[in-house]
Amino acid sequence: MVKKLCQIGYINRIFRNLFKVDKEQLRPLYESLKSADCVVCGGSGRSLYSLNTAMSQLARMKDSKIVLTPDDTGFPGKDMYDATPELEKRYDKILLLINSGSGESEDPKSLAYSLAKYLKETKSRKIVMGLITSNPDSSIARIVQRFGHVVVLEGRGKISPKDEYSETGIMGDIFELGSLLLLQMMCEAIYEEGDVDRVFELLEAELINIGRIIDSYIDSTPYQAALEALERRSDVFLGGVGTANEVVKMTAIRLFHIKKFLGENVYIARGVNTPRPRAGDLEILVSYSGETSIVVNWCETFKSLGGIVVSITGNRDSTLARLSDFKIILEEEVKPGQPRRFYMRTAYLLSPLPVKLAERLNKKGLILPEYVLNWYHSVTE
Repeated sequence: MVKKLCQIGYINRIFRNLFKVDKEQLRPLYESLKSADCVVCGGSGRSLYSLNTAMSQLARMKDSKIVLTPDDTGFPGKDMYDATPELEKRYDKILLLINSGSGESEDPKSLAYSLAKYLKETKSRKIVMGLITSNPDSSIARIVQRFGHVVVLEGRGKISPKDEYSETGIMGDIFELGSLLLLQMMCEAIYEEGDVDRVFELLEAELINIGRIIDSYIDSTPYQAALEALERRSDVFLGGVGTANEVVKMTAIRLFHIKKFLGENVYIARGVNTPRPRAGDLEILVSYSGETSIVVNWCETFKSLGGIVVSITGNRDSTLARLSDFKIILEEEVKPGQPRRFYMRTAYLLSPLPVKLAERLNKKGLILPEYVLNWYHSVTE
């Protein structure tokens, strides 16, 4: 049993769930990921963003692998049945890796069904499926069990609704964050040329780091400033480029559940429906270098219109850190080609933001019923 490593209860539950993962179940999936020269990512909503965030670090490694999603421009087909023949011409070993807590989401289910059809017809040995899920009896799990490897990672489960969201989390973020950390450590073990035991060694060490980071910032001035802005009548904008964009989309979905209930909106910077911000609106920007020109430009423009900017960066001396009203610094030293933990840690640090907002509203008498959050969740993901 993992001891309490963080003041946020549901974060500790994520940690406990990770150490319930069956090592022998994980081993064949880890070996398939390790040997693949092409990984196709499948998922929906936050589960897909988690998977993309971790796999982006696989793509930047020395001896990097090709990482694709079916939505990529140039993906060689409308589905896996259509794309696999071309993928097999380009790559020797291919892994369709699906991340789905329920195992029932339509997009990854379609990928699994179409690849299963291809494998039944061709008996190909160049491509396998992998699935991380909380539901081993799901539709996707039943397919993947025939053509690959299933790893069970517990999620939120059935928890009675409570006002103390710090204990329960909001809208299934327990599975998404748990799978992100597991996948990140799998990438790092591959970088180190380690075995599956190394995955769990890395997990144990990183849990302490994540708990310390959350506890050190949850009551900090930047975090509290973000919460105060969220409490006011304001829209919220989140921005990042590349992997940072995957991270902010995870947070945006969960903030949307609450802000929409309040009659306000959450936007992704440079989105198709992103309006001109108003004075008092909040922008949260993520950039490891703090020098990405478009992100710095967003910061400058937002401030010029009277908005409040909170940034998370890995460089305390960066332009973004200097220009932001409030900044959080997550410094990290990595070698060239080594997976970076900045994005995963940022996802964990941002996760309690909607949780703490809901608790603040509760204290002021505005109760956010679980069924309302469930309804918004059902129509947005």
